[in-house]
Amino acid sequence: MTDRHFIIGAGPVGRHVAEALAARGSEVVVATRSGTDTGIEGVQHLSLDASDATALSAAVQGSSVLYNCANPGDYTGWEEFWPPLAASILAAAERSGAVLAITGNLYPYGPLDEPMVEGMPDAATDHKGILRAKMWADAKAANDAGRLRAVEVRGSDYVGRGVGDNGHITRVIPAALAGKTVRVMDDANQPHSWTDVYDEARALIAAAENEQAWGHIWHAPTNAPRTAAEAINDVLASVGKPAVNVKRYPLVMTRSLARVNGLFRELNETSYQRSAPYVLDSSRSEKVLGLSPSPWDEVCRRSAEQ
Repeated sequence: MTDRHFIIGAGPVGRHVAEALAARGSEVVVATRSGTDTGIEGVQHLSLDASDATALSAAVQGSSVLYNCANPGDYTGWEEFWPPLAASILAAAERSGAVLAITGNLYPYGPLDEPMVEGMPDAATDHKGILRAKMWADAKAANDAGRLRAVEVRGSDYVGRGVGDNGHITRVIPAALAGKTVRVMDDANQPHSWTDVYDEARALIAAAENEQAWGHIWHAPTNAPRTAAEAINDVLASVGKPAVNVKRYPLVMTRSLARVNGLFRELNETSYQRSAPYVLDSSRSEKVLGLSPSPWDEVCRRSAEQ
């Protein structure tokens, strides 16, 4: 196995994976449509349409691991974005022999009234969850058929350095740091798991390099749940700032906006994630992968650095 690692996507997860691998001296290639420069020393950057299976397969040749860290810029366009890209990535992993490490999320589990653990069935009812569940099912089937080696690491809503507008908590941190009242979608006082994007990246690397992990879903190491209000004020406390009021957007407003705004329509469909306890159990993954979540205070300080 070589020490060449090919990463699709330069968002928060892709950057953290690239940074961790480069720091240990691995050969790292980051591919995006625009050839985005991550600014990480020693990392190669490639402009590539990863949904082109022929081009992607050629670029991945010689890599030990192919990381799917892609993140659609349009939250409402998953049906257009993911199927051709996912198919291309599976083809590239099969043709190149690289281990496929997939950045997953919790959407496939659907609504639950208990903590999420590995081995639970994917029982999503919303279209995003159904789509992501199929992506893993396809990768799992190819893995089990011996066509490739695949693993998926699922994390909860991201916090940490560089998440910014991509996170429910981090997008309001600038206003909170300025002492302003902030609003979040749905209930700000429900227990909720928050995964540090750095811990997601560490788990992806560990799972990709652990043969026992292949063919399975794993959870990124994640701290004990905190409500949105608690998490926001924990971030403020970590940098010596006073607490702020955290409120929810009025339900009548979000429902009205959903009629004309695609983003709010999508968020309303997944409101179950924020209207009841939404808890990720990562204890099994921590044991198998040998990882622990970053200390919560460190996570909070990183979340303040947007």
